[in-house]
Amino acid sequence: MPDFESRRELTPRQIVCELDRDIVGQADAKRAVAIALRNRWRRRCLPEDLRKQTTPKNIMLIGPTGVGKTEIARRLAELVGAPFVKAEATKYTEVGYVGRDVEGLIRDLLEAAILLVKASERAKVADEALERVHERLLDLLLPAVPVDARPGAESAQGESVSDRRRRTREKMRDRLLAGELDDREVEIILPAKSVSPVSILGAGNFEQMEMDLQNLFEKMAPRPSQTRKMPVRQAREVLHQREIEAMLDSDKITLEAITLAQDSGIVFLDEIDKITSDESSPRGPDVSRQGVQRDLLPIVEGTTVNTKHGPVRTDHVLFIAAGAFHRSRPSDLMPELQGRFPIRVEMHDLTRDDFVRILREPRLSLVRQYQALMAAEGVTLEFTDAAILSMADIAFEVNRSTQNIGARRLHTILERVLEPISFDASDREDKHVVIDADEIRQRLEPLVKDEDLSRFIL
Repeated sequence: MPDFESRRELTPRQIVCELDRDIVGQADAKRAVAIALRNRWRRRCLPEDLRKQTTPKNIMLIGPTGVGKTEIARRLAELVGAPFVKAEATKYTEVGYVGRDVEGLIRDLLEAAILLVKASERAKVADEALERVHERLLDLLLPAVPVDARPGAESAQGESVSDRRRRTREKMRDRLLAGELDDREVEIILPAKSVSPVSILGAGNFEQMEMDLQNLFEKMAPRPSQTRKMPVRQAREVLHQREIEAMLDSDKITLEAITLAQDSGIVFLDEIDKITSDESSPRGPDVSRQGVQRDLLPIVEGTTVNTKHGPVRTDHVLFIAAGAFHRSRPSDLMPELQGRFPIRVEMHDLTRDDFVRILREPRLSLVRQYQALMAAEGVTLEFTDAAILSMADIAFEVNRSTQNIGARRLHTILERVLEPISFDASDREDKHVVIDADEIRQRLEPLVKDEDLSRFIL
């Protein structure tokens, strides 16, 4: 987890360069999120009284599906090690309705922060925990001291029993570290996992109460221990995880996680256009949608959310909302909520050249992913330049003639093209496969020409 000093080095230009390595195009959106991230560091440099009043400028990304809205937010969080949570606005309901309440967003954010802090703390104590595990394994491997072996007693060779045992232990330690004892069996005592009670409250509004009841039942339920025999190599892993958990300070982790979530948390709220009221509907305005907007307003504006780990303030959490807005407009949202997203960025439709770049340039591009999958079977997969251009053409044309799903169309196209190869990859004699434009056309042109087929298959 990056610390304060490492964040200082990430200038907006550097952030955009990092995002360019994984995401094609959308320069305006990248600049907006880069500035928002840099402003967090700038806020930390302000005097205390001014720092409290400086709130993040939330962002609304407007554009069709598959153009990179979610990916930009996710990569941004990974880049700085910030707690990140993504949720669809449509799964939340107004307080009083069946479903999850919007405060669940912040609870999920805190859980993400706890995972980040725990991972950082685990890395700090891993080496010390491993040393303790080796000592524990030596205790299990060495025979117990005889009852009649008094302190200061000597063996037949005139060597004290304690010295001899110490020398034997050092020899065993060297063998243990060298891996020579990995196949030896040892007997360890493991605490049994407590069984969580069956959920007794289904409504999302009682989510916190349900968690509290489950924690109470877990503490009340007995945890009988069990003895298991296992090889040293397996026991080492089991004991290492237990030792790490024992060394962690849960109170410290919780406090750090709350601070991290409050100061660095990023909430990505997708499908925000789906909670706008459809006044033209014959059923009239959707009360629950308006209610979700009203419930979101204090969360985005800044409030305190109670969680099982403690209260969390949302004043400095960065909210990034996204929506296609095909049947609605940002102005259809409540005016108060619109004002909480002052930065609005329009995401552009992907062009034919963008599809070519998506297939070629990102570090984990789709072509590289499929090549790695086939390499697991010993098959070397190669795409010609003409094949990549052909797939980009087809993706662009199908998006234009049917529903535009952006870069997600490439997943479907590649699956259709590579289906026969994936099926018999393990049985192929020819382990070098070249995909050219002719094969792309042979596999896909019949589907592209038939609009009904392309609508349902591509």
